[in-house]
Amino acid sequence: MPDTESSVRVILNRDELRYELWSGDRLDGFAAFRERPGAIDIFHTLIEPELEGHGLGGRLVAGVLDDARARGLMVVPTCSFVASYVSRNPGYADLLVAG
Repeated sequence: MPDTESSVRVILNRDELRYELWSGDRLDGFAAFRERPGAIDIFHTLIEPELEGHGLGGRLVAGVLDDARARGLMVVPTCSFVASYVSRNPGYADLLVAG
């Protein structure tokens, strides 16, 4: 589990086409995406198995969605975890487009 809430951050890694969730200097998970015109297709999320169940997946997806909104991008939620997260957090529903 991360040491402190403030040490957890989501970073866009353009070279790998993924958003990464970092706790200090440890990579805890990622969300892989494909670029589309005006949108990103998030097709896979992963949190390290020993860290599952601590809300990190939600932190990762929220970071991705917040960045997409800030960049004016729509989101294709191919990953079922992302689709489920948005259904539980309808404030992000306006970002979704069909695949």
